[in-house]
Amino acid sequence: MANAFFNVPTPINEPVKGYAPNSPERIELLKMLKELKQQECDIPMHIGGQEVRTGKTLPINPPHDHQHTLGVFHEGDASHVQQAIDAALAAREQWASLPWEQRAAIFLKAADLLAGPYRARINAATMLGQSKNAFQAEIDAACELIDFFRFNVHYMQELYRQQPQSAPGMWNRLEHRALEGFVFALTPFNFTSIAGNLPTSAAMMGNVVVWKPAYTQIYSAQVLMELFKEAGVPDGVINLIYVDGPVAGDVIFNHRDFAGIHFTGSTGVFQTIWKTIGENIPKYRSFPRIVGETGGKDFIVAHPSAHAKAVAVAISRGAFEYQGQKCSAASRVYLPSNLADEILGYVKEDLASFKMGDVEDFSNFINAVISEVSFDKLAKYIDGAKADADAEIVAGGGYDKSKGYFIEPTVIVTKDPQYVTMRTELFGPVVTVYVYDADQFEQTLEVVDSTSPYALTGAIFSQDRYAIDLASKKLVNAAGNFYINDKPTGAVVGQQPFGGARASGTNDKAGSILNLLRWVSPRAIKETFVPVTDYRYPFLGSEPQEDLNRDKGL
Repeated sequence: MANAFFNVPTPINEPVKGYAPNSPERIELLKMLKELKQQECDIPMHIGGQEVRTGKTLPINPPHDHQHTLGVFHEGDASHVQQAIDAALAAREQWASLPWEQRAAIFLKAADLLAGPYRARINAATMLGQSKNAFQAEIDAACELIDFFRFNVHYMQELYRQQPQSAPGMWNRLEHRALEGFVFALTPFNFTSIAGNLPTSAAMMGNVVVWKPAYTQIYSAQVLMELFKEAGVPDGVINLIYVDGPVAGDVIFNHRDFAGIHFTGSTGVFQTIWKTIGENIPKYRSFPRIVGETGGKDFIVAHPSAHAKAVAVAISRGAFEYQGQKCSAASRVYLPSNLADEILGYVKEDLASFKMGDVEDFSNFINAVISEVSFDKLAKYIDGAKADADAEIVAGGGYDKSKGYFIEPTVIVTKDPQYVTMRTELFGPVVTVYVYDADQFEQTLEVVDSTSPYALTGAIFSQDRYAIDLASKKLVNAAGNFYINDKPTGAVVGQQPFGGARASGTNDKAGSILNLLRWVSPRAIKETFVPVTDYRYPFLGSEPQEDLNRDKGL
């Protein structure tokens, strides 16, 4: 079987560009930002290779400048969902039967296009549409998605290469077939790379896809679709629709050929989807694959032996990069009484130096939250903490939506380890700190494990190896990605496969071979070269009578 495989390039993580003042990449990116802002784009859906415009348009506004219009997108309805399904199913047979190396070549080309001519454009679109600074856009929209494409091809080859043993006279082999039907990719606003990976990881394995992005990510989703087309993804393999979630779900989850969902979003939505699929099981051709990464209430625990400055930087970065709008963002922190004042002092110094504003000013560390809905929710919790005797805001606490949806990075200190912001996912630049007695480390680990229904990411800071071992064991189920002396964000494809359990999802580890396994249906094939021609087994033979008499002593 070895001759059936090719040595695809060994993947290495895409280097991150620095965007330092006067650097070529900074000059190019600033030029692209200016160019995109001067345009007003008209964004269609993409169904079966056709651009579909409905005339029902909705505006796209930068979260940091909501009076500016980047363009409009055309919203679809249930009929467009059905069209996308039909287009996907029409493309399925030819795509699924295409040799795997041909599919691999498409996505390796997409990686090179993204690393080169598309890099500034996808970063600029992510900055403008999702209010990310240059660095956050670079590590997401460019580097992580490039890594997804290259590493997934590598894992695909590994998966296909794994074959069963064959005994003499036979040949056993394993086919990893595409799922029978279509896959629904439902993607979030916060990572352009996730929006790119969820449809393509399924497509890479021979599946056809209906892709619905979050409305607040459509601006960069359009660039991704253009990238896929230039890379050579055939018409109908990935169909991009802009339809309200319940409308899309009503069509998709009632369709006989629904074969799986690749999801990143809220826990509540995922639970509703799971329930709907369960109720509709008799309708489907096969049991659908359900793969989802949802919310998190991610933690940092400092041991009394921890380095105070290291913990502080982990909070400043882990809680506030991209305005805390990462599934992995630190949102609850447990500090020992012997270090709490020192750590919080360093955090306050960091926050005092943060600049907040437009993404085009590269000196801004903080930009806007994604929408007015998010802004209003965060403001409500901040106001609640201001009025609550069990909580104190020690940094930040301000907000303003007159120009953009700006929330100051906010640190709440609570006396109650079960305080509402220690338990509730806020998805914004708000972190809550509980100070525990330095002699109660082990008991605090039990509190960490039981406080939240989520289990996505978490971090332990300690210079005591026994404490690290204890935390690793006590928190074994509390985080799918566990960090020792590092912030709980920044998982890298090929290095830290990402995903969590409990209310945080199915833990199918995006960016690993484990995820690709969910998008295939194996078929075992046994070929016997010289078939047997007599049904009788040796045990059916009879011994001669004289041998039996001798054995009986006769």
